[in-house]
Amino acid sequence: MMSLPFYQRHHEHYDRAYRHKALQSTVSQYQKETKSKSAVYAQGSTAYARGSAAYRHASAADFSLDSSATYSHGSSAYDLESAAYSYGSTAYDHSAAQSKRSAAYSLDSESLSKSSAAYSRGSESINKLAAAYRLGSEAYSLGLKDSNLMIEDQSYKMSPKAKRAKQNLVSEDKENEAVDYSVPIFTGREVSISGITDTEEERIKESAAYVAKRNLFATGEGVSVSKVAKSTSEEEHHEKKSRKVAIRESAERVALKKTLEETQAFHKKLNQDKLLHAPEFVIEPRSHTIWEKQNVKFHCSVAGWPAPRVTWYKNNVPINVQTHPGKYIIESRYGLHSLEITTCDFDDTAQYRASAMNVKGEISAYASLVVKRYKGEIDASLLYAGTSSMPMGFGVTPHGYASRFEISFSDKFDVAFGREGETMSLGCTVVISPDIKRFKPDIEWYRNGVLITPSKWVQMHWSGERASLTLTHANKEDEGLYTLRVVMGEYYEEYSNYVFVRDADAEIPGAPGAPLDVQCLDANKDYVIVSWKQPAVDGGNPILGYFIDRCEVGTTHWTQCNETPVKFARFPVTGLIEGRSYIFRVRAVNKAGISLPSRVSEPVAALDPADRARLRSHPSAPWTGQIIVTEEEPAEGVVPGPPTDLQVIEATKNYVVLSWKPPGQRGHEGIMYFVEKCVAGTEDWQRVNTEIPVKSPRFAVFDLAEGKSYCFRVRCCNSAGIGEPSEATEATVVDDKLDIPKAPGRIMPSRNTDTSVVVTWTEPPDAKELVGYYIESSVVGSGHWEPCNNNPVKGTRFICHGLINGEKYIFRVRAVNAAGLSEFSQDSEPIEVQAAIAAPSPPYDITVLESVRDSMVLGWKQPKATGGTEITGYYVNYREVVNGVPGNWMEANIKAISERAYRIENLKENMVYQFQVAAANLAGVGTPSLPSQPFKCEEWTIAVPGPPHDVTCIEVRKDSLVLLWKEPVYTGRSPIAGYYVDMKETEAKEECWRSVNEKPLQKKYLKIGGLNEGVSYVFRVRATNQAGVGKPSNVTDPVRAETRPGTKEVVVDVDDNGVISLNFECDQMSPNSKFVWSKNYEPIEDDSRLNIDTKGGKSKAIFKDLGEDDLGIYSCVVTDTDGVSSSHTIDEEEMKRLLALSHERKFPTVPLASELAVEILEKGEVRFWLQAEKLSGNAKANFVFNDKEIFNGEKYKMKVDRNTGLIEMIMDKLEDKDEGTYTFQLQDGKATNQSSLVLIGDVFKKLQDEAEFQRKEWHRKQGPHFVDQLGWEVTDECNVMLKCKVANIKKETHIVWYKDDREIMVDEEHDFKDGVCTLLISDFSKKDAGTYEVILKDDRGKDTSELTLKDTAFADLMNEVCRRIALSATDLKIQSTAEGIRLYSYVTYYVEDLRVGWVHNDTQIKFTDRVKTGVTGEQIWLQINEPTQQDKGRYTMELFDGKTTHKKTVDLSGQAFDEAFAEFQRLKQAAIAEKNRARVLGGLPDVVTIQEGKALNLSCTVWGDPTPEVSWLKNEKPFVSDANCILRFEHGKNVSFTISTVSTHDSGKYSIVVKNSYGTETSDVTVSVYIPEEERESEQEKTKDKKTKA
Repeated sequence: MMSLPFYQRHHEHYDRAYRHKALQSTVSQYQKETKSKSAVYAQGSTAYARGSAAYRHASAADFSLDSSATYSHGSSAYDLESAAYSYGSTAYDHSAAQSKRSAAYSLDSESLSKSSAAYSRGSESINKLAAAYRLGSEAYSLGLKDSNLMIEDQSYKMSPKAKRAKQNLVSEDKENEAVDYSVPIFTGREVSISGITDTEEERIKESAAYVAKRNLFATGEGVSVSKVAKSTSEEEHHEKKSRKVAIRESAERVALKKTLEETQAFHKKLNQDKLLHAPEFVIEPRSHTIWEKQNVKFHCSVAGWPAPRVTWYKNNVPINVQTHPGKYIIESRYGLHSLEITTCDFDDTAQYRASAMNVKGEISAYASLVVKRYKGEIDASLLYAGTSSMPMGFGVTPHGYASRFEISFSDKFDVAFGREGETMSLGCTVVISPDIKRFKPDIEWYRNGVLITPSKWVQMHWSGERASLTLTHANKEDEGLYTLRVVMGEYYEEYSNYVFVRDADAEIPGAPGAPLDVQCLDANKDYVIVSWKQPAVDGGNPILGYFIDRCEVGTTHWTQCNETPVKFARFPVTGLIEGRSYIFRVRAVNKAGISLPSRVSEPVAALDPADRARLRSHPSAPWTGQIIVTEEEPAEGVVPGPPTDLQVIEATKNYVVLSWKPPGQRGHEGIMYFVEKCVAGTEDWQRVNTEIPVKSPRFAVFDLAEGKSYCFRVRCCNSAGIGEPSEATEATVVDDKLDIPKAPGRIMPSRNTDTSVVVTWTEPPDAKELVGYYIESSVVGSGHWEPCNNNPVKGTRFICHGLINGEKYIFRVRAVNAAGLSEFSQDSEPIEVQAAIAAPSPPYDITVLESVRDSMVLGWKQPKATGGTEITGYYVNYREVVNGVPGNWMEANIKAISERAYRIENLKENMVYQFQVAAANLAGVGTPSLPSQPFKCEEWTIAVPGPPHDVTCIEVRKDSLVLLWKEPVYTGRSPIAGYYVDMKETEAKEECWRSVNEKPLQKKYLKIGGLNEGVSYVFRVRATNQAGVGKPSNVTDPVRAETRPGTKEVVVDVDDNGVISLNFECDQMSPNSKFVWSKNYEPIEDDSRLNIDTKGGKSKAIFKDLGEDDLGIYSCVVTDTDGVSSSHTIDEEEMKRLLALSHERKFPTVPLASELAVEILEKGEVRFWLQAEKLSGNAKANFVFNDKEIFNGEKYKMKVDRNTGLIEMIMDKLEDKDEGTYTFQLQDGKATNQSSLVLIGDVFKKLQDEAEFQRKEWHRKQGPHFVDQLGWEVTDECNVMLKCKVANIKKETHIVWYKDDREIMVDEEHDFKDGVCTLLISDFSKKDAGTYEVILKDDRGKDTSELTLKDTAFADLMNEVCRRIALSATDLKIQSTAEGIRLYSYVTYYVEDLRVGWVHNDTQIKFTDRVKTGVTGEQIWLQINEPTQQDKGRYTMELFDGKTTHKKTVDLSGQAFDEAFAEFQRLKQAAIAEKNRARVLGGLPDVVTIQEGKALNLSCTVWGDPTPEVSWLKNEKPFVSDANCILRFEHGKNVSFTISTVSTHDSGKYSIVVKNSYGTETSDVTVSVYIPEEERESEQEKTKDKKTKA
């Protein structure tokens, strides 16, 4: 069942936070109705309580001390019964079984009646009361069981649940047990009161009593008030009387009982002792409810003789002031006693008892202290203290004790940083133990303490093991503290971390960040107020204001609501359409531009609030968010009255917002409003909304003069007319009512972690309506400020994350409210980002390592958090536990102990003890551990050994780690024989433990390999002896197999002096870190063999004389780090290597890069040389031949180059006497070395011959010579080029080419460009085979190079030529001819050695007269004459170069074949026509010159089929035969042209035209007739005479 934490249910400020909205409205209405009733009943109950006290004192004289005790128990039973009643009511509210609820209530009521009777009659009714209580409890159980069936189906949850494993307040089930005060239970449902009684009158009376009961508890009147409240409630419930009568009778009873009480108290003192009397409380201590860190003081006054001694108890345990110095202050002066508790924390929540005792008796008074903590977190330490140490009310749930489910988190999300628009994901792996399938956890996510529900912005996922939350589109509204709460039954565990979201990059450089947290307030029919928060980033320029945009739901069109920017972060939007839904967004603007828009608001409907509440669960047209509103038809015309309660609810420089209530007189039709204004002091009223009346009882008036005062009034109107105006408002000045806050003060940064700083500040003075604060940080000296948060934070404390470790920062803060942002505060003092030093966290896993009669040895684990500095020691406390009730804590040690095992002496045999351990460092003593499990101090007699302890993991890598442990304190009945190591994956079940070693280990460490990277493991160790295997050690903390970035290993080094050392370096050290070296994982205590030298982050372990005694594993651990450690093993092989290296360093040799070698130089000289790695300036060399030193001279040229380390000796030539051994001896300081070379026998002879050859070669190269001999290459044009490389050429050098001893004549002389001589042979073929020779010669000599191109050499060359030719082949083309279709390809040129083949459809073509191939020039072709359909297909030309076949393919089918065949047909017809057409075959000349008077005879032959027709033209005109010119055409082919006597008139152009059906052809002949010279002269003279005569 989900309910409020105990202390939250009874305080109004928590009630409001946790109630359901509907419930809160019901309760508030109920409170108003019963306010007066509550006061009356409270007074009556108080009076009744005082009367009861008098009656109790009077009864004390008649009863013995035993009966007083019985009475006390009766009161306790009464309280228990009251709790049962409360739970019965609660069960009633939630149960579905009406009959069982009624039964539970009846039984509880009966119990109340009986308890009241028992109260009045004393101890006689104890048995009846107990019976009644049992009946009530059984009834409650029935009701509770039934109610639990429905709780899971509730549509909403009331509040967060009590936290698992940390509850120390009254839980619901524990409230059934005996306590000395009762707590009213508020069930949080509307039906909690109605329906119980039969009549409304009884229901009202019961409700009044209920409120009185609650108010009396809040005033702290204690137990008696609560009881009387119930009795009064019962009386009012069963007696139907008027309120006045009931109050009067109650007052009379109180006065009477008070008189009786005073009389009895007087007579009580007049006993036979006259002086002695038992203690009694004049003033009892009062209960308190306070916040953490506050002080509280309990007061009481006690009378009695002799003077009573007062002892204070906390949860029935005496308070020891010495145990907690400064925590408790107990004073007793003149009968006034006080207990002061300073700096209260959550552990102080308990029941406190003041016990007064003297010889006459003892009396106790009780008071409760409730210390409130935000979110109700409860310390888990109380869960392990045993039931007796728990506060009253802490108990069993339907799932058992709180420790039933253990909830822990792994792989937790860290502080996250994102940017607007990005997707962010948070997640935790949840481990719940035990894993019970039918119990599934509830996964809840909170942001800043507010429950998050899934939406389009937030997605949640629970895989059964991992809970994740994804922000699909992060916005600044998403920034805050995120908390994952995992709920199991009645309890939960939480994990929290912060998420930061910074602004997205602005579209315009310098534009401000987007506003955030846009909300809609005070929505009405045509009006809504939009509010937002200012951004932290202004882009470097002040924000000038904001634009508000609206968009109707279901559309994408945004409309700007204001023409000019507004600075106030609230704005009234008017002109909405009733029934429509809208969303809003806001944009900021500065002089650089406009920001990106904010996240849109939640949709809001333009409706009257009453209509919205009525239609909330049934909206119309959900696809648009539109709600259809209809108005009733007017029944009658009634002019509405004036509105009421007109007031100005908001005033700024830009607008004034008015609010009023509708009139009571308005008829049945809707009304609208006109708003009027006037300047204060005048009666010049002006209507503001002249055109359209408003429908909402809200209106924003704009266009007012800043600084002026105005009055406003409102009129109503409907179809019947306009009503009277309302009363005018007070004069309102047009100005901002809310001022921009002043800057915060006293900015105080303090260390937190290595990447964060805690910043605190004080609230600015006179601050109003603060939204929060923005914090900025800057690296000292940079001048650049960065926002630490992008969503205003409330409170005056904030943790700034994401800082750089080691940097110094300063901080500043500014406050935010709706009016704007304050000025920045003064800069804080600089602070360096480092982890704060704090007291260590509690040790844990306390276990007993040995137990004897009067002492026990404890072991524990080191705190998980050392507080940033080294732990200096531990303090152990112990206490006795008698019958489950723990006693006072006692110190076991005064001085701190450094080991994590300690023997506690002087214990009592067979006594049960609990222990706790606290760690200490420089910051102080940390919080003690949780109390251990109870251990009995008794002699251990078991034969097997006890558990090993102090099991730790070091040197964690991705596939291995080293496990260390200490031997058991208790060894059993025989010595320890060895150890077994067990391991399993962290999440694996208990049965998955497996042993790492099969045989017992003699050592107390083990390197465990074969781990899987990224997997988490746990380990434990068991000791064994002859009796068997003992109890396992405590399980280690989970260890993840991974090699962390930056992990370094121990490095062994030998310096120049031969000193051997182990070196380890750490770059993750804190100021208090230390290097700790060990051998075989035992501390190194003997420093006779090893020196430790540590400087900064480097440590060196130096061996004094490495030997067999030093063999082992050397490890180094860096304290106060996250497990930085490494080791190096020195075994015999490693020792030998290091000693050899050390010897080399002690007795050094000159290191040689190469040994002594010999080579032949270009002139045939012999060079001996060796290379040393390095030589100093003092190095020298000795040269020895056959054990005799030789020196530099004519035969030997010696050189030592100390810069390069080169030592050489050169001999001009080798003679037979030079056979023998050559040695070079080096000395450089104390380092020496030598190298020898033996040259005898065949080795010497071969070297001598090679030297002679090189000498001759050198002489050859003194004239022109060939560097590269004559060779060949095939060019890209498939030509063969013979080439050779020459050197030592001059202008006079000649080159001559020969083939087969015949000189080849070259057209031009070679210029020896680039030292290359070439001879190009085009179209190389078989005729070019032969022997080619080239000769170089000049006056210095000559050189010859020869190349034979025959047989194989020629074949190789031709293969290359053919390959080049084949590669030059073009793609196959298709050509149509008159004979058929031709396929062809061009090559550079063709040689016969290139074999050509053709393939048709993968079948080799057999050539015939119809299909044949050939080569024409550079064209290789395949001719297909008279092609048919069978000739279609794929044709491939294969060119074989002697080694490789090169292919070219064409597809002659489909359209390609059809087009080629059609072209063939056309060409074939054209050929026939060309063959048969008419034509002149020959015989006619082009020009004929003939003398006048001569005969002209021309003839020619014509041909055509059919026989052509012949015609003649003269000068392009038809010409026919006549007497002078005879034209003949004989035998169909012979044509003649005859002019018997030509004259000048016959000159001209004659054309013969032959024509048949295939064509026409014309042949021209020009005839020129001339006159001889003599005749021409006589003719001219005759002509002249004729002219003269004329």
